[in-house]
Amino acid sequence: MDPVTHLLTGACMGRAGFNRKSALTTLTMVLAAEAADIDVLWEFKGSIAALQHHRGITHSFVGVPFVAAAVLLFVYLGHRLKLRLRPPRARSPEAPPPLPIRWGYLYFCALLAALSHLLLDYSTAYGIRLFEPFNFRWYSWDIVYIIDPVILLALIAGLTLPALFGLINQEIGARSKGPRGRAGAIFALVCLVLVWGVRDYQHRRAVTAMNSFLYHGAAPLRLAAYPYMIDPFSWHGVVETPDFFETIPVNSLGPRVDSESRGLVFYKPPETDASRAAKSSYLGQVYLDWAVFPFVEVQKFQGKNSGYLAAFKDLRYTDPESRGRTPLGGYVLLSPDLHVLEQGMNSSRSPSVDSLEHGPAGP
Repeated sequence: MDPVTHLLTGACMGRAGFNRKSALTTLTMVLAAEAADIDVLWEFKGSIAALQHHRGITHSFVGVPFVAAAVLLFVYLGHRLKLRLRPPRARSPEAPPPLPIRWGYLYFCALLAALSHLLLDYSTAYGIRLFEPFNFRWYSWDIVYIIDPVILLALIAGLTLPALFGLINQEIGARSKGPRGRAGAIFALVCLVLVWGVRDYQHRRAVTAMNSFLYHGAAPLRLAAYPYMIDPFSWHGVVETPDFFETIPVNSLGPRVDSESRGLVFYKPPETDASRAAKSSYLGQVYLDWAVFPFVEVQKFQGKNSGYLAAFKDLRYTDPESRGRTPLGGYVLLSPDLHVLEQGMNSSRSPSVDSLEHGPAGP
């Protein structure tokens, strides 16, 4: 999921009661809840390397202990630096004693927070390789969009409302019996689980409804339903048959599948030498390993240049409302003799057949 959701989840976990046994607990859990996304640094190696390694070893059960250890080391070094720059002052006799720092306990908390990152990412449709490096299979729950406003609001409310109530308590002279925010944090985490429960139930209804249909007279080989950001009852369905793919809107509240009027059909193109060359390229191998419903379309271009342009898309991101436009797509540019000239993920600078026919091909 998005980094803000991970950070807020770590904060709520820390304030749910773990921060009552050791100092630096909430800080440790916030950092550990997001630390797995350090793999975004692969972006410096290019967009294909970023796709290849994102949600890999740092998002696996094998990587969790190392991610937690790295976070704990970072917190320890930061704490030592703070003590050197600002030595602790003598406290007032009336002040409550500070919590001790229990490093073993903090490592346990970091492990829990790092595992929360895996669970949150697993709930989305992008997928996560939980068992790398022993198994590179992608796993996904497919119930929550990459950004879920309800989850965000619940987490924010769980962290901010206790502060407001704390101000009210100060006004009326109520005493605090420990770190504030425990009830609010627990409430936020319970809301997160409830959202998962509702989404999972509606997801199952959507998939069951899709399974009860023939698509243009063909039985589906496989199918899936993917969530939208806000509406928990609207789903982006994808169906594969022997001859075509179809993306369809699904309403799980009905349940109802709208294949006739709003479905988008993608007929499977025949395999050619050009398509095989594109699929065996670096981009092709990485993309096909990640994609769930890959669709590769190859177009020949002529004019000032000649060759082939292969467009890669994953139909789980091509909903019927997009009319064929797909985020997280890729491309491979081939010469007439099927050598790779250029490859990468789609962007505003990605080539099109029209631009290639009227301008120079990229190196």
